Amino acid sequence: MQKRPIFEWLLKRIQEPRQFIQVLLGPRQVGKTTLALQVAEAIDKPFHFISADLATLQDLAWLQQQWEVARLKVTPGKGGLLIIDEVQKIPHWSSLIKSLWDEDTRNGVDLSVIILGSSPWLVQQGLTESLAGRFEVIPITHWSFDEMNKIFGWSLEKYAYFGGYPGAAPLADENDPTRWKNYINESLIETTISRDILLMTQINKPVLLRRLFQLGCTYSGQVLSFTKILGQLQDTGNASTLAHYLDLLSGAGLLEGLQKFAQQQIRQRASSPKLAVFNTALMTAQSNKTFKETLEDRVFWGRLIESTIGAHLLNSIRGTQIKLFYWREGDKEVDFVLSHGKNTTALEVKSGAETFNRSGIDLFVKQFKPGRVILVGSKGIPIEDFLRTPLTHFID
Repeated sequence: MQKRPIFEWLLKRIQEPRQFIQVLLGPRQVGKTTLALQVAEAIDKPFHFISADLATLQDLAWLQQQWEVARLKVTPGKGGLLIIDEVQKIPHWSSLIKSLWDEDTRNGVDLSVIILGSSPWLVQQGLTESLAGRFEVIPITHWSFDEMNKIFGWSLEKYAYFGGYPGAAPLADENDPTRWKNYINESLIETTISRDILLMTQINKPVLLRRLFQLGCTYSGQVLSFTKILGQLQDTGNASTLAHYLDLLSGAGLLEGLQKFAQQQIRQRASSPKLAVFNTALMTAQSNKTFKETLEDRVFWGRLIESTIGAHLLNSIRGTQIKLFYWREGDKEVDFVLSHGKNTTALEVKSGAETFNRSGIDLFVKQFKPGRVILVGSKGIPIEDFLRTPLTHFID
């Protein structure tokens, strides 16, 4: 399998003198394990790979035993490498890893460590509690259009419909996407929700979380107040519960609730969220539309293109200081707002099917004076070009 651009970056880090634990965080099925094994095979040192991604949780004794196995593989002059997959499945993992890492540092054991995790909030909790100053986080995101185009030859239309899951690419049949949809729904969505969220986090209303995710996929690209969301779900929950569940879904790389851009953070937090998927496969796999029907439905296609841009932005800002918002005043809206320090970029998406009647660009410019105003799509930057251009080109 071809290597992602981040491969070279990670390879360089592992080849440097042992200093930090490399932590690869990202959703399921985006290639974290493949990437780590590619790096392990490319360097001249023995490695040991272990995974705690089992139905029952592993314990600390198992982790310590595996660490000892990795130590035995350390070779003078070359060192060794230990790769731990789904580390968050091990209760209290961070305290033990801190102890073992510090012991190796004191004893001069040249064992490098890569940690993989698909539950970022749990991994981050362990890192901040026990491993402060000992780790470097590397976000691993959903695959971009450029990657899916170069490796699988996908067009924009195919990428917008089938999304950025490389493992599902062989099942992406434009004439009959049934197997592909089953894979996305059962092997990705259900596994992520049941094993990365419900199994590892206290959820008082699991049915509400599942329905919130389904609703978010249905309304991706649209602004919904928490009151309207609760009405749609016909649930007696409250806004704080929904906000918490959105945070969990965001951490798992599934669904984000974008906040309204405002100069005061209090007003941002009080805003109605704009729902946005991290991968458009999450939308189409749960719809009853075929590939052809999606292309012919101009309203749905317009929402899918906006969600494609939104997913690209969400994945691109991972691990950066760039923040993503939307903006609305009355019936006037700006699709996306990028903020980086004092730099602000207003971004509007036009697939060609809609009019400019709801555009709020002029009003936004008068109020906030953004450094850049960008139109993507019809009469603007071609969508393919935008998706291939590094995001920093539009913000710095």
